[in-house]
Amino acid sequence: MSSSVLYDVPGPRAQLRNRILGVLTLAVVAAIIGFVIWRFIDTGQFSAAKWNVFTYTAIWVRFGEATLATLAAFAVAAIGALVLGFVLAIGRLSDHAWVRMPVGWVVEILRAIPVLVFMLLLYYGLPVIGIKMSSYWAVVIALIAYNGSVLSEVIRAGVEALPRGQSEAGYAVGLRKSGVLRLILLPQAIRAMLPVIIAQLVVTLKDTALGFIITYPELLYFARLLGSNGEYGSPLIPAAMVASVIYVAMCLALSYTAHRVEIGLRRSPKGARVAGAQPPGQTGTDTELIAAQRGVGKFDSNGGGAGF
Repeated sequence: MSSSVLYDVPGPRAQLRNRILGVLTLAVVAAIIGFVIWRFIDTGQFSAAKWNVFTYTAIWVRFGEATLATLAAFAVAAIGALVLGFVLAIGRLSDHAWVRMPVGWVVEILRAIPVLVFMLLLYYGLPVIGIKMSSYWAVVIALIAYNGSVLSEVIRAGVEALPRGQSEAGYAVGLRKSGVLRLILLPQAIRAMLPVIIAQLVVTLKDTALGFIITYPELLYFARLLGSNGEYGSPLIPAAMVASVIYVAMCLALSYTAHRVEIGLRRSPKGARVAGAQPPGQTGTDTELIAAQRGVGKFDSNGGGAGF
């Protein structure tokens, strides 16, 4: 009988026990889902009166506007978080303590503040000192600050996880630290950490829902507004179901796009070179070609060194 490095292969009794536990788990989950659906039916959540509001075109137009508001906040927040993440990650990778330590404190503080608290401080706290901010920018800035700090740690971890030989080879052929980061380390780290980056962007998309607390007219805000409307029978559960389906569709679309981008990076010649593969006919390492083509060195002809 073959065995695994981490654990022994389960025998017949263990396999039977695992199957029984799996069946019991599925039965419990199915029972919970069935109970919830039964309670929805018993309380009339699937009745025609509750869903009649969704036959109006104006309601779907409002859902579309709320979805666009969600995407507008997410687009700016995602770009800003990526930019901030790169800046903070490079700062934390600096060799200079006077750069690395303050940036580290900024990252820790931004990660420690909950996104909702950040939004409330920006929207309700700043007017106390005479600064008024719209709900849109309060949502966007809070998302950028939190997710940017998290992404900076993701990028830094990806760089530090690479073998030391990667950076040493770059220094050996005369690249400065900025060149090693930009041309060797960061491309590999981004490709390696791309699933984690995309997962954090999905979190950013879902966290836009917190904007309803500060009256930002995004998807959850409109679903709550519609669900509390007594004129339409207060269809809170149906509105939440529709909003949930839209959120799931947006997250799946984002994940699929990221998956296609990852496949494209793996198939592209540039991505293959970053991963360490050499195209046919190429001799020498990538760092040697980079140094030969750019004519840069760790020390220039005047003997000056460049630090970072």
